[in-house]
Amino acid sequence: MEADVNEALRIAMAEAGETAESLAGRIGVDPKTAAHWVNPGRVPQTRHRAQVAAAVRREIGELWPDVVRRREPVWFLPWAEVESRTDTLRSFEPSVLPGLLQTAEYAHAVLSSGPLGADEVEGYVAARLARQAAVFDRPRPPLTIFVVDEAALRRGDPEIMQPQLDHLVTMAQRPRVLLHVLPLRAGFHPGQAGPFVIASSDDAEDVAYLDDQAAGRTTKDVAALWQVWDTLRSVALPRDQTIHLLKARPWLT
Repeated sequence: MEADVNEALRIAMAEAGETAESLAGRIGVDPKTAAHWVNPGRVPQTRHRAQVAAAVRREIGELWPDVVRRREPVWFLPWAEVESRTDTLRSFEPSVLPGLLQTAEYAHAVLSSGPLGADEVEGYVAARLARQAAVFDRPRPPLTIFVVDEAALRRGDPEIMQPQLDHLVTMAQRPRVLLHVLPLRAGFHPGQAGPFVIASSDDAEDVAYLDDQAAGRTTKDVAALWQVWDTLRSVALPRDQTIHLLKARPWLT
């Protein structure tokens, strides 16, 4: 399988008139690195993969199908289904950015910090990007409201966080995406007990998703979560102030 995958890249490079040297110049890597990409078992890093595919006029899945094969834990599938068809999503995250708002590089860094193997990480990143498309690329996307603790904005390598924050600004300016930062000056708050998401639809009961160290679960017992949500939303920054903070990002200067 690995030989076939790399053969696909060799063919694509030949048809696009690209060599390892020219491709390296386009991507901004050493020619030796680009030359390795056509060897068995070698795949570009996440941040380079889309650039390589664009340079040879192919889709990522055509060049590295095993990498983009969607992988999700069984316990997450019920929530992924809810997420893809709901009318409104309200999400709170205290320590990392919501999966629906993550760049591929940020998702890779977060997932790599745990016990997953390198091949598993790539699959989970692909699954996360597919979830984003299922939510935001619908003809009429759901109303998505995110409250994110400021601590999450401050965690991560600057080279990953700068483009991630740019992405947050772009997403926050979409008409049906509302992003609110919960500032550190708000002090202690009930959301510190953990992240959660509430999904609401006109024709169905509210459903919530709760995450923990072992797994995640869905529940229809959401009354207590609504109280926590209302508290968090009341102390979070308004949309315009959130966008201003994301653009200024004083902690990275």
